[in-house]
Amino acid sequence: MFEPTSRYASVETATLARLDTDGRPRVIAYKRRRFVPPAGGTATLVEHRYTQGERLDNITARYFGDPAQFWQVCDANEVLRPSELTEEIGRPITIAMPRL
Repeated sequence: MFEPTSRYASVETATLARLDTDGRPRVIAYKRRRFVPPAGGTATLVEHRYTQGERLDNITARYFGDPAQFWQVCDANEVLRPSELTEEIGRPITIAMPRL
């Protein structure tokens, strides 16, 4: 359902059985809710200071070699929205060892 490097890859898939409007059974598969893990479980590689005009995908590509891993940086900084990391010039952004 998700790429192996996705933040949702290890989240449990659940199912829900319902009846359609015509009375036929239907099974709906979905991912359970993912919570941001505590940052203390990762090893900090570097602290990056955000500068005006930087984008989180470019920062992630620089440190991890993959712009799609921005969620690893969000997790390490305990934020839900990536934009929270780029709201303030000079903000320190923790770049931590990605979970394997």
